[in-house]
Amino acid sequence: MPIKAVLFDMFDTLMLIERNHEFYSPSLMRMYRYLNSKGIDVTFEQFNSAYIEARDRLYAKANQNWEEPHFNVRVAETLKKLGYNYDTADPLVVTASLEFCEEFTKYVRIDEDALGVLEALHTKFKLGIISNFAIPECVHKLLRDSGIDRFFEVVVVSATVNKRKPANEIFENTLKMLNVTASETVFVGDTIDADIEGAKAAGMKAIYIERRKQTPSEKACPDQTIKRLSELPLTLARC
Repeated sequence: MPIKAVLFDMFDTLMLIERNHEFYSPSLMRMYRYLNSKGIDVTFEQFNSAYIEARDRLYAKANQNWEEPHFNVRVAETLKKLGYNYDTADPLVVTASLEFCEEFTKYVRIDEDALGVLEALHTKFKLGIISNFAIPECVHKLLRDSGIDRFFEVVVVSATVNKRKPANEIFENTLKMLNVTASETVFVGDTIDADIEGAKAAGMKAIYIERRKQTPSEKACPDQTIKRLSELPLTLARC
């Protein structure tokens, strides 16, 4: 069956996280400084400890069914542990998440081949993104700032739908939004478990972009493997 749609993972596929993923500590510090300036009167050590506890508890719960709550939940839970009661929609919590995002974006750049590849593909296929990320606003900001948002008919971020790859729901919902079937779709991603296993389980063909060595999967093998995005157009022709 002819391929009608190509779906991409976001981070380390289209956008590269630089400096060995060292964004976490500075992003957390920026968020803390904002909250501290707004009256959250704790030390960074206290904040960091409460944040890690809240994050790990949410991860443990989410890993049971591939949930992905918005980063606002993590912030609100951290503040609650510190004795401050804020709703996830409170402007203080929302802005704190965006402060984390602003620092994070300093560590992200578009892959050097992405623009040319998307230019070549968008007239031939429906294009979309499925990204695992807890701050959807950050994904959309990066796409806008890099100028590639115009290529995608759908952008589905896990925290928007509270499901993350490899959950079937996030793949199936995206297919419905694009009005294509799994057999008409190819997924391109850089992780074996979330991207390749998830896409294959949903019935799609999967192309693995090898950014780093990963343990081969016993559940699903990619249909094709590439080293650079520039290889994608010719690889799609073989799918």
